[in-house]
Amino acid sequence: MFKRIVAVDETLLTESFIEELHKYGEEVVVYHDVPTDEKEIKRRIGDADCLLVSFRPKISKSVLDACTSLRYIGMCCTLYDAQSCNVDIIEAARKGIVVKGIKDYGDEGVVEYVISELVRLLHGFGEKKWCKGSSELTRQKVGIIGMGKTGGMVADALNFFGASVSYYSRTPKATKYNYMPLNDLLKECDIICTCLPRNTHILGDKEFDIIGNGKILVNTSVGVTFDVAAFKQWLRTNPQSFYLCDAGGLGEFRDELSAIDNVIYTPYIAGKSHQSIERLGNKVVHNIKEYFLCKINH
Repeated sequence: MFKRIVAVDETLLTESFIEELHKYGEEVVVYHDVPTDEKEIKRRIGDADCLLVSFRPKISKSVLDACTSLRYIGMCCTLYDAQSCNVDIIEAARKGIVVKGIKDYGDEGVVEYVISELVRLLHGFGEKKWCKGSSELTRQKVGIIGMGKTGGMVADALNFFGASVSYYSRTPKATKYNYMPLNDLLKECDIICTCLPRNTHILGDKEFDIIGNGKILVNTSVGVTFDVAAFKQWLRTNPQSFYLCDAGGLGEFRDELSAIDNVIYTPYIAGKSHQSIERLGNKVVHNIKEYFLCKINH
């Protein structure tokens, strides 16, 4: 049993899951806001041996050095890799701290968001319209960048509506969709959707030059997937192009970019729903159960 479990920020754990945490910790402390700086993060964690954290606070080497009682970190978000993670998982491993992430809990809402916003833009059901006449998703050339779980689900949904779907990823996947080199996909596809690990930048000046005008860029990732200066230049010089994203798709650049005329920013997290919060809580608690089962078996 943990001596002290701390959820250091808003992890979206509901009361029922917080109550369940008491089975695994003598003391459970839950915060529902985001700490403003590293000093506050350290203060909140204190002597906790179990930390629960969302994708927002940075759990750096400095934090891990200060919080010497930690032996388990449960990420209440997807853990892709060390490069995109807000927890220094390499340093955590050096210190013998187990880090567990979750996955496949919010994809359904993200897929619904992509379909919803594209339909609104193509038909002009909202304030903006892509072309003069209404368009269907049928036969639209769509390129998916990043063919993980989200990318695959987005591809399937668009394919269901009759779109012609291609994709690019670092390595080709075993899928029915057509693989294209990145530059070819950017040139040939009219709708491009980035489904990448958080804070993965793949689009710069060269890529935006290839994309050109009259295109739609959709981002399902947490944080921007592009060089910001290059992105702003693209939208300035290509007024018939659009960028679609939810509350997570602009990251720290929200205030700077959301006011741009052809940015369609939805200030809600697409993957946040009653159902996804339930899936998240179940997976977070399951990881803690597995941690103790492994301890017992070893």
